[in-house]
Amino acid sequence: METWTTRNIPPQQDRRAVITGATGGLGYETALALAGAGAEVVLTGRNAAKGAAALAKIRAAYPQSIIRYADLDLADLASVKAFADRFADEHDMLDLLVNNAGVMAPPTRHATADGFELQFGTNYLSHFALTAHLLPLLRRGRQPRVVSLSSGAHRLMAAIHFDDLQWQRRYKPWQAYAQSKLAMLMFAFELQRRSDALGWGLTSNAAHPGYARTDLQTAGPSLGRATPSLAERFGTLIAPFASQSAAAGALPTLFAATSPDAKPAGYYGPQNAMEMKGPVGEAIIGRAARDGAVAARLWDVSEQLTGVRWPRQTAS
Repeated sequence: METWTTRNIPPQQDRRAVITGATGGLGYETALALAGAGAEVVLTGRNAAKGAAALAKIRAAYPQSIIRYADLDLADLASVKAFADRFADEHDMLDLLVNNAGVMAPPTRHATADGFELQFGTNYLSHFALTAHLLPLLRRGRQPRVVSLSSGAHRLMAAIHFDDLQWQRRYKPWQAYAQSKLAMLMFAFELQRRSDALGWGLTSNAAHPGYARTDLQTAGPSLGRATPSLAERFGTLIAPFASQSAAAGALPTLFAATSPDAKPAGYYGPQNAMEMKGPVGEAIIGRAARDGAVAARLWDVSEQLTGVRWPRQTAS
């Protein structure tokens, strides 16, 4: 694959996109690039002030852009439902959903408003529910796509722990993060399987940013530490050699979201330094992520936990 940059994004006029966690980091860079390509973009987040600042920066870069901000707290399923209802009241279709927002490895266990472990609830279950709520609009979209953000961590210490999905027995921050990102990748693949089987007409794929310099490590409640963790200290040491900017980290997402070469059930990420940085290409898929039986079981469990119900019959 040739080196792919934002200059390769096809014109996005007449396409409407929703991006979660878009007030900073990867989500902001994704929104900026899509707005620059002509898409109508809805940035979502938990902080209206940050949302206003993000809108101001994008409008300064692209004065003709069509963008707005909407509140969406992915640690609260009621907020997810409320956002989807408001969006459906205001729009009749959606072309692109980027399931981007997330938190990473808080040192102690925290719970969402619904009692889920914070990472599993925010990174995965909320996006599972949001996509379900927006499915009718996506089915009316123009070549609709759903891009789900995973991580190279899905291959490390990763499994779906059905016996303790919420890490109530013994919380392990990085394993919990890896589980949430494995779940996101399995969701992307299972969504494509179900779309193909039931005629939803979606392209569902996934991406990961490598080691992108963002505020992900501090993007949730009580994530700041009095002293840096061992992982943070190691990250500081290798960052000059192994990391890339948030703008570079957003390129796999943008490729998955816009490129005509992005495949259904594809997975994209940086190609150098153990997929931590570099040009966009096909990313390595861990063995666990390919297990269709586990993905189907996770889907059923996720429906039970979130209370959402996906269609079971072929689309008419």
